[in-house]
Amino acid sequence: MRGLKNIILIITMLCGSLCAYAQVAADSVKAGAVSSDTASVKRNYVHLLHADVTKYDKKSNPDVWVLVGDVAFRHDSMYMYCDSAYFYNRKNALKAFGDVRMEQGDTLFLYGDYLEYDGDANMARVRNNVRLEDKSSVLETDSLDYNRNLNLGYYFGGGTLYDDNSTLDSEWGEYNTVTKEAVFRHDVDLQNPQFLMASDTLHYNTGSNLAKIVGPTYIRSGANRIYSELGYYNTNNRQATLLNRSVVSNGNRDVTADSLFSDELSGVSKAFGNILLTDTVNRNMLSGEYGYFDNLHDSLYITDMALAVDYSQGDSLFLHADTIWMVSLNSGTDSLYRQIRAYNKVRAFRSDIQAVCDSLIFDSRDSCMTMYKDPILWNNGQQLVGEEIKMYMDSSSIDWVHVINQSLFAEKMDSVNFNQINGKEMKFFFKDKKLNEMQVIGGVNVIYFPLDDDSTMIGMNTTLAGKLVGTMKDGKVHKLVIPTKSSGIFFPMTQIPDDKRYLSNFVWFDYVRPISRDDVFYWRGKRKGQELKKIKRAAVPLPTLDKFKQK
Repeated sequence: MRGLKNIILIITMLCGSLCAYAQVAADSVKAGAVSSDTASVKRNYVHLLHADVTKYDKKSNPDVWVLVGDVAFRHDSMYMYCDSAYFYNRKNALKAFGDVRMEQGDTLFLYGDYLEYDGDANMARVRNNVRLEDKSSVLETDSLDYNRNLNLGYYFGGGTLYDDNSTLDSEWGEYNTVTKEAVFRHDVDLQNPQFLMASDTLHYNTGSNLAKIVGPTYIRSGANRIYSELGYYNTNNRQATLLNRSVVSNGNRDVTADSLFSDELSGVSKAFGNILLTDTVNRNMLSGEYGYFDNLHDSLYITDMALAVDYSQGDSLFLHADTIWMVSLNSGTDSLYRQIRAYNKVRAFRSDIQAVCDSLIFDSRDSCMTMYKDPILWNNGQQLVGEEIKMYMDSSSIDWVHVINQSLFAEKMDSVNFNQINGKEMKFFFKDKKLNEMQVIGGVNVIYFPLDDDSTMIGMNTTLAGKLVGTMKDGKVHKLVIPTKSSGIFFPMTQIPDDKRYLSNFVWFDYVRPISRDDVFYWRGKRKGQELKKIKRAAVPLPTLDKFKQK
């Protein structure tokens, strides 16, 4: 009899276990948590750790536990706290209300008023007064979805990110709590005590404080302004690496290039490829392939296809050299002045004037531009040659020119005959962009073709004198006056000896003369044997970067 009771008890226990197993399996299938494909995957459950009050109504709501008071959950390394919650045990999910807090170690804290959490998807949806904190930043918004699989939180109704240095607002954003990478879109506004940044799209790392520019972006820091659509900006040291024809502006100067490096603290910018610097106040610009700009000392240089263009007078002047410098000296004092220096193979073109030399320097103290080493200057049909030529400017146009040593003036009359004057020193005065008057001093030699009333050459005068004064009319020699003793010979046009037609140092350098704005890039030196005598002459002082730092 006793054995029979034991058998009945064993059968009853087996039936109960089978029923329990069947109910669990049915519940699992109903909840969609286990399928034939995933039955072997171990489910990571959300665990209820604490609640002051637990309510469960199997008949009216069998899928939910109602929890009230000091509620706490754990899902692997994530702990969740709230005032009250609905716990969907079979779905491995919960809804939390009031003073919601999520904590993951000491690295991540997420706060809000409401939370929906899916344990199977590792997804948290937090709403109202949301605050995401990690060791490097704080993110505030009203709606945040946080994917624990990707360590990624994103918002879509406006949010603000704070770090130690900056405040960043945008309409849409995402933030990776592991890599510290953030992406912001639409009305992005980054504020820092040292600068302001506005953008359409911006990537930002809260660990390195490095901003990656991937859309139209404006940065303003003091007098420095940046526009870029692609590049990097380090908010710690305010260094920028900019691509795709970005623009760096300081005061009235804008620099555009294929790529730019800007260091705002040192005031240094470097530009590479298709550089264009424009000065809207002085109405000039520089271009080249490499540029160095020192904003703190108001100095710069451009090299490799360097070109300076001055358009302040309406008729633009184009000047090319291997390297063009602008140096400010005695900065910060009442004696501030600037020099523009051009080195090696200088060529310049304007419709009324052209020039060639090895190097030149323009000094703002006396508005003088000095041309060194085999300089040549052309004005309409006249050519000036000397060891050194000084041009004194008046509001960017030429006032007068001083030709020093081995001086030669030549004026083309026809393909064979030229008015020619040489001397130790020459001074030429301009009016309405044309030669108007000349003075020649010391060792004067003249070959001159006077004209009759119908502008026909009547012969050739040769004269030796110590001094000469000449006047121009309609851009041509009109009258020559020799106030000192002189000697000379007149030759009728049919009796001019071939060996007397030209002065000993005469050359007409038409093959050297720039003929257009583009021609300034093509260097053509003097032919062998046509150079000036080898005399040690002055040259432009070569600057160094240290000279930028003169006060």
